[in-house]
Amino acid sequence: MKTILVIEDEPAIRESICDLLQIEGFSVMNAGLGDEGMRMAQERLPDLILCDVNMPDMDGYQVLSTLRQNPLAKTIPFIFLTARGTRSDLRRGMNSGADDYLVKPCTAEELLEAITCRFARHELFRSQSQEQLETLRNNIALFLPHELHTPLNSILLFSEILMGEYESIKRSEIVEIAEGIHSSADRLYRLIQNFLAYAQLEIAAHDPERQAELCKGVTFNAEKQITEIAECFAQQAHRPTDLTLNLQKANVRMSDVRLQKTMEELINNAFKFSEPGTAVEISSYLTKEHYVVQIADQGRGMTPEQIASLGAYMQFDRRFYEQQGSGLGLIIAKRTLELHGGQLVIDSTVGQQTTIQAIIPLADPEAEKWSPIYGAAFL
Repeated sequence: MKTILVIEDEPAIRESICDLLQIEGFSVMNAGLGDEGMRMAQERLPDLILCDVNMPDMDGYQVLSTLRQNPLAKTIPFIFLTARGTRSDLRRGMNSGADDYLVKPCTAEELLEAITCRFARHELFRSQSQEQLETLRNNIALFLPHELHTPLNSILLFSEILMGEYESIKRSEIVEIAEGIHSSADRLYRLIQNFLAYAQLEIAAHDPERQAELCKGVTFNAEKQITEIAECFAQQAHRPTDLTLNLQKANVRMSDVRLQKTMEELINNAFKFSEPGTAVEISSYLTKEHYVVQIADQGRGMTPEQIASLGAYMQFDRRFYEQQGSGLGLIIAKRTLELHGGQLVIDSTVGQQTTIQAIIPLADPEAEKWSPIYGAAFL
């Protein structure tokens, strides 16, 4: 039985709607004020909310805005009920994030049809989410063991050689073996760190306190950190001449640790999936509220379907390309940006280019009053 919460300050209208819904087989909760309805929604998490717009204490827009900030309540289908039916009212309601907007008085058929449509769309979304979860499970089962075994096998092999033939191995060969062990251990360490980072982000998605903790911090002079990361990866790939930098100065609302992780994953991919001798261009610009970092390469590219299905542990075309890594990098960057109120935008053409935009919220101007040395520790 689906539960519907009705928030309406007019008793006669509220009772009429509740009676209709109960006759139709729904479990019904009701509230006469916006603040009361908001608390009920957060505590009892109904399957759908019908909410009046004009109420004396807290209007419908405020109710919706508050609920959309609650990770547990933000996906509840929300339908506005109002006597104001102008085009601007309708547009405001939809822009605020409502799923539908009904003008009173509406017929019972119109109300029930709107509810049925919302439930159908919500069920479709739930089904798609379940499919994505199943895909994630399959990718973990297929690729994670391989990613763990490969560096472990190299470490075991190299160490066995050292233990069994240490008396006859030349010094130069020992150095090569040590480099192989270090490279494999570094790959394994990176995989474990990415797995833990992804798990932390997934847990935070359902825990407001963890979200708040992860979102603490400000990075001053973000362009300096991004420059250092880009130059480091260019050197590691033996491609310093392929790198072009054009970064604007900015302070961003993301800790230096989170920013570093996000940029490392995106910039590493740009070098890993493009050929030596092709350009990797990293630039940035400022909007009123965001710092937009753009990373462009002339590599393999991605199809629209691959971009749409971006998820953890996915490596596209793995049958045709030998690529190291778990496929966690992009999704970690995406989730981190979204957690901070930012966004990851991908534009790509297969076989030609990929351009990624990391949209990062700017730091509050008040943060600039703190010193770069001590500010991030207190913010």
